[in-house]
Amino acid sequence: MRVFTTFDEITTAVGEPLGTTEWTEMTQERVDRFADATGDHQWIHVDVERAKGGPFGGTIAHGYLTLSLVPWLGAQIYELQTSGAKLNYGMNKVRFPNPLLVGKRFRGTATFTDATPTGTGLQVTITYVVEIEGESKPACVAETLVLLLQG
Repeated sequence: MRVFTTFDEITTAVGEPLGTTEWTEMTQERVDRFADATGDHQWIHVDVERAKGGPFGGTIAHGYLTLSLVPWLGAQIYELQTSGAKLNYGMNKVRFPNPLLVGKRFRGTATFTDATPTGTGLQVTITYVVEIEGESKPACVAETLVLLLQG
């Protein structure tokens, strides 16, 4: 776990891989709970029997479920302990290059790819890659933005 307490520490770390999480299995229970929370009950996610005959041979995690795990993955890799507020500022780009099948294991990596001073603090661009065990293409690549306000 890397801990950052100053803007200078963050800026110095731009371009360095921050770390990698442990592998975690994508479960049908997690997919079903996400489907219930979002109302997205498409059969490719929740109908185990029908999905066996589908294009992936089984159910897959929603892309947005995979994306929603990015903060949880990031919290296992690094912590921002700067003195001011930390705001989710949005995303520049998100891609889902490969479906994450239920039963497969995934893990995340994070890299600060930019840190730009603003009038109110520091805008940090963080690139996350959600890898799938045994697969060459990741489930998700997301470029997120965090605004760190001066304390």
